[in-house]
Amino acid sequence: MRTATLGPAQRAEALAGMAERELDVLVVGGGVVGAGTALDAVTRGLSTGLVEARDWASGTSSRSSKLIHGGLRYLEMLDFALVREALKERGLLLERLAPHLVKPVPFLYPLQHKGWERLYAGSGVALYDAMSMARAHGRGLPTHRHLSRRHALRVAPALKKDALVGALQYYDAQMDDARYVATLVRTASSYGAKVANRARVTGFLREGERVVGARVEDVEAGGEYEIRAKQIVNATGVWTDDTQAMVGERGQFHVRASKGIHLVVPKDRINSTSGLILRTEKSVLFVIPWGRHWIVGTTDTDWDLDKAHPAASSADIDYLLEHVNSVLAVPLTRDDVQGVYAGLRPLLAGESDATSKLSREHTVAHPVPGLVVVAGGKYTTYRVMAKDAVDEAVHGLDMRVAECVTEDVPLLGAEGYRALWNARARIASKTGIHVVRVEHLLNRFGSMAEEVLDLIAKDPTLGEPLQAADDYLRAEVVYAASHEGARHLDDVLTRRTRISIETFDRGTRSAREAAELMAPVLGWDKDQIEREVEHYEKRVEAERESQRQPDDLTADAARLGAPDIAPL
Repeated sequence: MRTATLGPAQRAEALAGMAERELDVLVVGGGVVGAGTALDAVTRGLSTGLVEARDWASGTSSRSSKLIHGGLRYLEMLDFALVREALKERGLLLERLAPHLVKPVPFLYPLQHKGWERLYAGSGVALYDAMSMARAHGRGLPTHRHLSRRHALRVAPALKKDALVGALQYYDAQMDDARYVATLVRTASSYGAKVANRARVTGFLREGERVVGARVEDVEAGGEYEIRAKQIVNATGVWTDDTQAMVGERGQFHVRASKGIHLVVPKDRINSTSGLILRTEKSVLFVIPWGRHWIVGTTDTDWDLDKAHPAASSADIDYLLEHVNSVLAVPLTRDDVQGVYAGLRPLLAGESDATSKLSREHTVAHPVPGLVVVAGGKYTTYRVMAKDAVDEAVHGLDMRVAECVTEDVPLLGAEGYRALWNARARIASKTGIHVVRVEHLLNRFGSMAEEVLDLIAKDPTLGEPLQAADDYLRAEVVYAASHEGARHLDDVLTRRTRISIETFDRGTRSAREAAELMAPVLGWDKDQIEREVEHYEKRVEAERESQRQPDDLTADAARLGAPDIAPL
């Protein structure tokens, strides 16, 4: 079984190794596109480095709707190429690249008009299915079906009877976006990429016009490294313009941030066996199954405030509640909301408002020798974006380089996953862990679940659930710090697990237990444990306060009341 360990020692070795000799490619940005670019480059035989200023996926890539989808609504915009591309990627992820992380999810689309709407929407969904099947990457999903109102209400009793005249049901896919990125980074590392989070680029090295490397600050241990590379890929998403400004060159395009917020509510608040997709005056609203919860989202508003910590305002929350309650027989209230999170979409914009066309398509540019910029796009098509970025970087390398192979490179945990899934009852019997827990581990780690089970075999107390977040085992917290690159409590409660949005206390009751589990792995003393817990509690309170504010400006000010965690 291929694996990779991203513990403290490996991070230190990676930083030192990147500074030791010139790399072929250095990728800046540890979201899904940056991680995918690192995997693409290293699997072509290129010496590759990847640095991220904060934690893996700490920006946009952990705050999405957590869907892998073809973009059904883009069919209405006649963007067939984007839909075709996304459907191919959806099929690859489901069937070959990450079957342990990407899962089918059903959606119900309520029809509100008799006759024409069923024909119109039904034709669109039929085309969606046909385009998927035509690429031979859609056979793992059921095709759509037409439902009468009575049948639709059996599938989703939560809907008001007068909210629909019938429905369509179709399938897309979902994943835990932050976990996916962490696995992508580990996969790149397993093929030889040197990767380091909490490593911030503070400037670029130049020789004349050419960019030849980057100055990188070790945010944890202090100190600065000069990392030289033949080509650098800027994959910093909504920070693209900021990173580009370090070069002192005018960009060929700009990236604007659009804020989307999501609510997390308990499963029993919405009685349905299917997700829902609803039309709004601006876009669409999703109600997405999420374990023992639902995710309700999203909004789509301009954001030009703090990019690191986009804040959800009271108005954002009211908007989502109002729209979802328009179809629910029993409305949701503020008291039903367990978690709230806000993320920023990186949308491409032209040089001027008159010519700008905000887009979910992506662009790759080579603004100065030695520097490639990739921006825009959507989560589902990250692998295509990564391929295009590396293809562009290869033009600047004075060597023959192999073609992209990531279409045939499964992520860590994919190999052997289905065999272990079939053996889950035997694994449960052998380890003494309930079969539901084994299924949980397999769907989060795939075949690497065996490494988590090894931790439990050495220390049976790690097989116990966290006291205030019993969906997760104590071993998962230890594994996050020892194998998955988690450096702080926030990394574990917000991204390696989803405790921060899946519990009404938003993880504050789990904070101390988790910090004490991480401490031996990361070498924390009692003072550092206290700092980690205190910081986390302040962060949660700042977020709660921001969500009580009426608008973006006041919400942003409230969220910034909690500073980022200090280095160790």
